Amino acid sequence: MARSLCPGAWLRKPYYLQCDKYKTGVIDGPACNSLCVTETLYFGKCLSTKPNNQMYLGIWGNLPGVVKCQMEQALHLDFGTELEPRKEIVLFDKPTRGTTVQKFKEMVYSLFKAKLGDQGNLSELVNLILTVADGDKDGQVSLGEAKSAWALLQLNEFLLMVILQDKEHTPKLMGFCGDLYVMESVEYTSLYGISLPWVIELFIPSGFRRSMDQLFTPSWPRKAKIAIGLLEFVEDVFHGPYGNFLMCDISAKNLGYNDKYDLKMVDMRKIVPETNLKELIKDRHCESDLDCVYGTDCRTTCDQSTMRCTSEVIQPNLAKACQLLKDYLLRGAPPEIREELEKQLYSCIALKVTANQMEMEHSLILNNLKTLLWKKISYTNDS
Repeated sequence: MARSLCPGAWLRKPYYLQCDKYKTGVIDGPACNSLCVTETLYFGKCLSTKPNNQMYLGIWGNLPGVVKCQMEQALHLDFGTELEPRKEIVLFDKPTRGTTVQKFKEMVYSLFKAKLGDQGNLSELVNLILTVADGDKDGQVSLGEAKSAWALLQLNEFLLMVILQDKEHTPKLMGFCGDLYVMESVEYTSLYGISLPWVIELFIPSGFRRSMDQLFTPSWPRKAKIAIGLLEFVEDVFHGPYGNFLMCDISAKNLGYNDKYDLKMVDMRKIVPETNLKELIKDRHCESDLDCVYGTDCRTTCDQSTMRCTSEVIQPNLAKACQLLKDYLLRGAPPEIREELEKQLYSCIALKVTANQMEMEHSLILNNLKTLLWKKISYTNDS
């Protein structure tokens, strides 16, 4: 059985479940043998605060990684029925024995159509998923591999890692077993470079925590490079090859960086397809706009005539990213660019989805910010 560097009840549940299913042939994946047979996938520090939010530092062979299992309450998608939050997770029930590869492809296509909208290139994404699902690279997708892939495709983070697998700021998917997956680890797991145990976080006043964050930030040129990475990631998910994704929890704890100060996403659970989010939030009963929020950052408005939430998110990803970066970049900014930087950041924060020519303004502001930051750091050792 996989060895634990910090054994506990939360830790035992995911890999006992996976290995029981693997040994009976229900699931399969490139991490299953290491997890259940050779014992070369090690669990380390527990990063979870809740039993249904299981995440650990790990080592797979000689490679560090992050192990995640059942990281979100995915939407239960039964086609022809209304979307609703899944109350109880039922895993590995699809596809059933006897399902052909063609039928599985049709299932995946229908799932993507519901999540991403009716796009012309979904067939390409289906083929990409089949390549990922073929964990042993034998050119065929077994029933166990298909069941594992289906369970994982309910998770937005997994889907996004596959879609953006060649992008610099998306952590690499190392492997999976059932709905447990291993992703690339990131050296610094907070935008500010300091992470504390959650128990300690509970007792730190917010004002003192902000002071600590500022004290432990990297030098300004390195902050600028990290910020450019966030702007590039916003580009990656804004009208990408398979539609627009909305960042619904842009906070320092979900962003990290490596030893070269390249931004890496740490947690992408609340980055959701726009089509999917609209289905989730539209027609939700509301008394005020406060009832029309998904995550912490995706907000729509409450239609007072119907007392139902509208489906159009108010702020684009870029505006929310600039709100996070404002204090981060302005503190310690070189005097010669501070005024222009502040102007660009406030213009960015003011962006609204419903504004005329929003996409043109979005592109212009994003490019202006990147150019301003790159010009200042391009001749430093931090570029």
